[in-house]
Amino acid sequence: MIYNAKYECMSREDMRALQSGRLKATVKTCYEKSPFYKRKMDELGITPDDIKSIDDIAKLPFTTKHDLRDEYPFGLQVVPQDQVVRIHASSGTTGKPVVDTYTKNDIDMWAEGVARVMAAGGVKAGDMVQVSYGYGLFTGGLGAHDGAAKLGAVQLPTSAGKTEKQIMLMQDFGTTVLACTPSYAMRLAEAIHNSDQVSIDKMKLKAGFFGAEPWTEGMRKELEEKLHIKAYDIYGLTEMCGPGVGGECEYQDGTHLWEDMFFPEIINPETLQPVAPGEFGELVFTSLCKEAMPIIRYRTRDLTRLIYDKCKCGRTAVRMDRILGRSDDMLIIRGVNVFPSQIEACLTEFPAFQPYYFITVDRKNNEDTFDLDVELRADLYTADPQKQAEYVKPLFSQIVSMVGIKPNIRVLEPFGIERSTGKAKHVLDKRDFSK
Repeated sequence: MIYNAKYECMSREDMRALQSGRLKATVKTCYEKSPFYKRKMDELGITPDDIKSIDDIAKLPFTTKHDLRDEYPFGLQVVPQDQVVRIHASSGTTGKPVVDTYTKNDIDMWAEGVARVMAAGGVKAGDMVQVSYGYGLFTGGLGAHDGAAKLGAVQLPTSAGKTEKQIMLMQDFGTTVLACTPSYAMRLAEAIHNSDQVSIDKMKLKAGFFGAEPWTEGMRKELEEKLHIKAYDIYGLTEMCGPGVGGECEYQDGTHLWEDMFFPEIINPETLQPVAPGEFGELVFTSLCKEAMPIIRYRTRDLTRLIYDKCKCGRTAVRMDRILGRSDDMLIIRGVNVFPSQIEACLTEFPAFQPYYFITVDRKNNEDTFDLDVELRADLYTADPQKQAEYVKPLFSQIVSMVGIKPNIRVLEPFGIERSTGKAKHVLDKRDFSK
């Protein structure tokens, strides 16, 4: 279902005109009301008068996560505090969190974006949407909640955790739609299949909206098979609003981005110059409608490409290809670029293994070490090293073929890798580069 055909199916010419008008208004607001952006633009010798259309966006300065943390908490806010109705923030595990503030119109815009995504996946009034993202400062819970409400669906705000209770409510209340991180969806699927009291065949689940962390096509296939659903990617970031910046349609052929609200660019992360249409690079967003805290040219660090061809679903909204990884999550091991998503993609090709893994990188005797912890499925687990080697050998070969370096693969006992209710942690880099 197309929720808002006016914008989701707008012609490219009309979309560019709309984006141009909204960009000019956003830049004017930022220049006049944000000391941060005025300083940035003055350093480049740019004024709002220099922005005639969306084509001029490359003249504007970039914004980074470091900028947002330096301006913590409200340095980028451009409206009086009495117009702010909500505040969200990132986890802040590596320093000050990234903060986003919202006016009432910002909340409505955010809910619109999520509603478009859910509608694209077939959600309608009367559906029971179990929101198993965390509620609180994290944007996932309330973002999915408000989007479901805008569609007239029933919101079941279970938040994350308490897996047994989640499954009980899923059965008893007749949940039809699940919204959570893909790693927690996998944990729920695992718990359902390991239970003698639960039958997935008796549940009413039909769709899942999974985001907040990267996941692979292999993981999608496994979730769809285990939960008897169609699994959709929902994309978002705190800096723009949260989940709902874009999402997949029924064809699952790229993530539609709501470019009437968030203008996407792809740049070369080294030169910072735009790449040719269709080429891979770093995704950059500019908010076009935000009132409380508009952001100009935010570097997401996500590596992907944009597809402008009209989708089979009828939408003209640009599609984002699957994210290859993040430029700031990339590990350089023995001089080779390694993305955790590459390891997950390899792992999901081998049914003998669970889709859980943990990478530990260290340096010993002046050489990088690359340890990969994995789990065999419970019914296949063996402590016999020779039997383990039979499973590990083809996985090892596939990783070497894809990544180019040899990991030390360790098979842990079932549930030896920590299950997460939120964003899964996959990497520990113990190297000290200061020495």
